[in-house]
Amino acid sequence: MGSAEVSFKLADHPKLPKGKVVAQIVLDGWGEANPDQFNCIHVAQTPTMDSLKQGAPEKWRLVRAHGKAVGLPTEDDMGNSEVGHNALGAGRIFAQGAKLVDIALASGKIFDGEGFQYIKESFKDGTLHLIGLLSDGGVHSRIDQVQLLLKGASERGAKRIRLHILTDGRDVLDGSSVGFVETIENDLAQLRANGVDAQIASGGGRMNVTMDRYENDWGVVKRGWDAQVLGEAPYKFKSALEAVKTLRAEPKANDQYLPPFVIVDDSGKAVGPVLDGDAVVTFNFRADRMTMLAKALEYDDFKDFDRVRFPKIHYAGMLQYDGELKLPNKYLVSPPEIDRTSGEYLVHNGVRTFACSETVKFGHVTFFWNGNRSGYFKEDMEEYVEIPSDSGITFNAQPLMKALEIGEKARDAILSGKFDQVRVNIPNSDMVGHTGDIEATVVACKAADQAVKVIFLD
Repeated sequence: MGSAEVSFKLADHPKLPKGKVVAQIVLDGWGEANPDQFNCIHVAQTPTMDSLKQGAPEKWRLVRAHGKAVGLPTEDDMGNSEVGHNALGAGRIFAQGAKLVDIALASGKIFDGEGFQYIKESFKDGTLHLIGLLSDGGVHSRIDQVQLLLKGASERGAKRIRLHILTDGRDVLDGSSVGFVETIENDLAQLRANGVDAQIASGGGRMNVTMDRYENDWGVVKRGWDAQVLGEAPYKFKSALEAVKTLRAEPKANDQYLPPFVIVDDSGKAVGPVLDGDAVVTFNFRADRMTMLAKALEYDDFKDFDRVRFPKIHYAGMLQYDGELKLPNKYLVSPPEIDRTSGEYLVHNGVRTFACSETVKFGHVTFFWNGNRSGYFKEDMEEYVEIPSDSGITFNAQPLMKALEIGEKARDAILSGKFDQVRVNIPNSDMVGHTGDIEATVVACKAADQAVKVIFLD
């Protein structure tokens, strides 16, 4: 239901005293757990957050950010920043990502939809390529969904399938890539036994290959493009299992950062480049780290890196990754229709809003907060400020990130008198925590705490 068809009139309620501003500060990745030496929030000096909790313990509440509370299938689903910000911004629970795909796969509806029928037109005579994160983490993708997609596609006429895998080690344990590859290789062997030419064609670690976000580093996507589409990579192997085991044996190897590789035949030729007439599905259900590849696969006038070759393909995402951009144009599972978000209500009731974060979380306080919608509801009532994230380095190398700049922007917005609501995301504990670097994450938590101090107390 569009905004023109629904009333946004709110019931009368007490007005904020003049000059007061509602500040919503999301400390991404911040939580409470038993104190020990690995609990970086406990170890770090966090006097501001400590004083807020101790100063009004009766007002201190914990918010559940996983499982059914944010629209995911079970309480075992760890959740992620996107569904959390959807729920915060909407104020209601919507079926999300994995749950939407599970429903579509269980019912078979996914195979009857417009998106699957579109790619089926190509894979009848060409190759079906599946690109995405091979993991059971349930944050970006799930291997059981890939298995069902492989099975369903082969039963519906796919005779040649190539899988382009990205190893995880971020949402799951580092080193688990070997087991995931073994599992999927067994499935592909069964397909081959049934007459389907199916194999893994390329791979690489998610943070080094393909899965960049918010246009932070197009080089990551280019490395994926070269391996997946062009069939070119610095490492060549006869099998994906050999590739992962060999690359993981290198000093300081990590699933997240494995270099790109391609699988070659006995003559040294790549077994699965994407060619004219092929079909491509990106099977991640989470949007943020597939959007850049989706642009490269879909846009005729793409200029962010030299694609060298732009094959004429039928492409679909597991879901639509950006509803405002209609990207991709075709998708296997329809997205949740998140309507009547808090942001929309606020602007229609004269509440002026300011939103800010750095690049890696800017979309969370804008796009995801607003129900997977790009842009403003009312530009004259809102201001969104993006602070560029550091690029070309790992987050543990610069754990301060842009926390203080975000804090200063929020403070200035509050003091300006122009806004009634200020919302920000301070990403440090999430982004640095994901690296597994304890020392750096302690620094990151301290920086996040200092940013809160800037907002509230400076």
